[in-house]
Amino acid sequence: MRPRLVTIGDLALDVIVRPDARTASGTDVPAEIRFRAGGSAANTARAFAGLGGAATFIGAVGDDRLAELLKAALRSAGVTVHLVRAHGPTARLIVSLAADGERSFLTDRGVADSLSWSAIKPAWLSRADALHLPAYSLLTAPLSDAALQAARRVHAAGGLVSVDLASRRPLLTGGPAAARAVVAAAGADVLFANRDEAAALVGTRGLRRLLELAPIAVVKAGADGCVVLWTGAAREVLQIEVATRRIVAADTTGAGDAFDAGFLFALISAGWGAAAPPRAGVLRRAALAGQRAAAAFLLRPRADLAL
Repeated sequence: MRPRLVTIGDLALDVIVRPDARTASGTDVPAEIRFRAGGSAANTARAFAGLGGAATFIGAVGDDRLAELLKAALRSAGVTVHLVRAHGPTARLIVSLAADGERSFLTDRGVADSLSWSAIKPAWLSRADALHLPAYSLLTAPLSDAALQAARRVHAAGGLVSVDLASRRPLLTGGPAAARAVVAAAGADVLFANRDEAAALVGTRGLRRLLELAPIAVVKAGADGCVVLWTGAAREVLQIEVATRRIVAADTTGAGDAFDAGFLFALISAGWGAAAPPRAGVLRRAALAGQRAAAAFLLRPRADLAL
């Protein structure tokens, strides 16, 4: 049977801006501007479906035409989409790309945080092997309440829960201690972070502290691969480093979400469950699968939205 993943969170319009020169006040700077379907939770669902998994996305969108365009784009990628309409704008963000492919975001979450637990039908979560939550989904009520309730429901049914720290600045609005409490409340089985997010949460020398928040922690390092940490059967801390090949990419937006999808797909396919201690071989293969999924995402052409 195909691995089944549910994601809860944001479906957004990405406005990708790549300036041809340094921006300057009071004048024009040529740039390439593209419109794409995005959102961290939606990206992970899209990548998981692309691997052959059964992916479901749950989120709130506005009462605008943009919501229909984004819904159609996600469905065309093979994702089952459950949207709750709210009065207001659908989420959107500007992605400003640097020459090396790194990016910064200007974000308008619109009504994305308005999803309530009462709006989620139990059938949407049924038979889920895993629930994936970007940290954005844990920061603002009522979406945060819905995400935590969903995590408890999936855990009770024997499924896994994963959390991706997603973005350093919104996560740390209340400080590192508050951020750790927010993440801990989800009871994640797998925690994903990049190096900056992990360092901001637990310090540069304290990556093992991530295991206070989940029994498996994956620290993504882009072209430098990743580090997987986990708690062994005797409660010892174990760690492996998994290298990857370097890829030249003009736009890295969404690659981390694709990594999460690949890692979870492999973990579910291996039959790992929260009740069993993870094995090094399983985690190494999952990390390699995440890296392959991210590489495939970076190398294939991106579809633009026709607005």
